[in-house]
Amino acid sequence: LMTNEWTDGLGSTIIRTANNNTSDDKQYITFDGPIDAIWIENMNTVLDDNRTLCLPNGERIKLDGATLRMIFEVEDCAVASP
Repeated sequence: LMTNEWTDGLGSTIIRTANNNTSDDKQYITFDGPIDAIWIENMNTVLDDNRTLCLPNGERIKLDGATLRMIFEVEDCAVASP
């Protein structure tokens, strides 16, 4: 049944969980796979100085810049734009 209600996917669930961790330990989220131009465009606000994940439902998750880092491991950047 499609209700068009937002539910967190894998990425937003992992990011939300890591961001809510109150430990002072460094945390790294690794994305491993090909870069898709549309997918990476949605990550722009996370990757810039704002460090804010903007979800399609309008929710914004401000990431903890002191403890949370993201790593993108890709084979190549053939479809990525500068």
